[in-house]
Amino acid sequence: MGMSHYGGVARLEVMRVETFLEHREILVGVAYRILGSAVDAEDIVQEAWVRWSEVAEGEVLDARAFLVRVTTNLAIDRLRRLKVRRESYVGDWLPEPVSTGPEVAESAELADSVELAMLVVLETLSPLERAVFVLREVFGYSHAEIAEVLGRAEPAVRQLARRAREHVRERRPRFDVDRRERREVTERFIGACAGGDLSGLMELLAKDVTLVSDGGGKVRAPRRMLVGADHVGRFLLAIASKSGVESYLARLGVPDGVWFEAEVSDVNGAPALVFTAAGSVFAVMSLVVVDGRVATVYLMANPEKMSHV
Repeated sequence: MGMSHYGGVARLEVMRVETFLEHREILVGVAYRILGSAVDAEDIVQEAWVRWSEVAEGEVLDARAFLVRVTTNLAIDRLRRLKVRRESYVGDWLPEPVSTGPEVAESAELADSVELAMLVVLETLSPLERAVFVLREVFGYSHAEIAEVLGRAEPAVRQLARRAREHVRERRPRFDVDRRERREVTERFIGACAGGDLSGLMELLAKDVTLVSDGGGKVRAPRRMLVGADHVGRFLLAIASKSGVESYLARLGVPDGVWFEAEVSDVNGAPALVFTAAGSVFAVMSLVVVDGRVATVYLMANPEKMSHV
């Protein structure tokens, strides 16, 4: 074979890689919203790359459509298996938090779709409903396009979309504060916790506030939801105390004498508290703010879920 043949093959491979990278962001976005796990989403996108690399030249006319179809169906299959595993999960299961940049924060649609509270609601959908909701409500695919992706009849897709949309509307939290106010509440919240200010913290908590924590059996965390301002407030001050933090860090294997830092950072499209020690993130706390008060606290502490923050 001549050099021109090898040159042609090389150019084809470069074009194949460039095409995949051009669409990689949407593939990760679709997979993460369907799965609620950044690690699993990355695995799925890697599988999609393998499928793409095996396609013969000229076999696919629309690369984006092909890649989204492969990624979506791989994610649905993975989610079906994950749901079985999550049934035996120790305590409450929360989505894996991911750091998000300003491009997500500036898009209300993108930010809402990766909100931890929204992903918690999406967990209650069936894998097919979730995929349809993500493609339709987040990425703007038509019912006909989704039917093509899933290999299903359009009327069936419309029914799935309607059922998913109604389910989400009934269960999603009501956000009525702007981003700046939410950040201010978050900063006041951490100030009250760090200062041991119970009265200041109680002023921020809704009377029926709930706290959901995810330690995954890896670290000590409440295995059941805490309800009520008094219970939640006292628990937060206990874990924020010097002895509480030292005990927690010791269980994570952090050497004695290493203190922790907490800062407000963009996680899943919203301000959240990110806790670090010895250069590593060990917990993330996200607040749902309604009418100027904290209605829900999500505490992610499973060390296996911190790699994307």
